[in-house]
Amino acid sequence: MTLSHQEIFQRYVYAGAITRNPPAVADLFTDDGVYEAPVEGLRLVGRDAIETGVRAIQARPGPEGTLNAGATGYVLHDTADPDVFIAEIDAVLDGPDGSTTVSLVQIFRMSGDKIRSLRDYFQS
Repeated sequence: MTLSHQEIFQRYVYAGAITRNPPAVADLFTDDGVYEAPVEGLRLVGRDAIETGVRAIQARPGPEGTLNAGATGYVLHDTADPDVFIAEIDAVLDGPDGSTTVSLVQIFRMSGDKIRSLRDYFQS
């Protein structure tokens, strides 16, 4: 089965941001997949490390607020390499003092339907 970039991205968002399920996030990667968050100085290699790292990231306090799915937006960009795509995301969080937008960029490198490498540019 070959998934589209849209389907891969949606699965990643569902596993990570919606259901907050570290094992499901790790399962989206190849056995030797790499998750990097360069701004955070984080590099995780392999599914076990990715699962543990994602769990730790999700446990940290983040921006205050509840995700406003209706106001949140993203754009996917294909590249000259069919195994590489880029996601630009503006996540809107609704909090007691109004809304906040958190912007991030992710670069996906695929191997079939699995993520071989994901570079996640965010700041917590």
